[in-house]
Amino acid sequence: MELPLETIALFALKLAYEREGESPILRDDPIMSDYQREVFGLLVRRGDVEGIQLRVAHCMGLAMEALGGVETPLGRELHRLSVEFGNARTMEQLDAPLVALRDYLKDIQ
Repeated sequence: MELPLETIALFALKLAYEREGESPILRDDPIMSDYQREVFGLLVRRGDVEGIQLRVAHCMGLAMEALGGVETPLGRELHRLSVEFGNARTMEQLDAPLVALRDYLKDIQ
C-alpha cells in the first residue's frame, strides 16, 4: 500500500508544482519528504487511516487547485475520487479508492 500512496503524492505534487521546461519532481525530491514510502509505511503499520487520509487530502488540495477546482471536469472527478478515499474507515476500505485515485492521477499527468 505504501508505494501507491507515495505515487499519489508524487503525481499530485507534479500537477501542483512541476512546470514545463523545469526539472521534473522525482521521488527523492525534498518536496516529497513528508510523502515518501517510508512515511506512509509507518502510517500503514500503525493502521492510521486518518493520518494517511490527512496526508493524501493535503496533496489532493494542491492538485485540485492546479486543476482549477471542482468547477472543471478534471477537478470534479478528482474531488469525487478524493471523497471516496476520505470516506474509508478501515485500511481495507482504502484499497479500491486508493487504486482509483492513483490511476486517475496517472492518466491526467
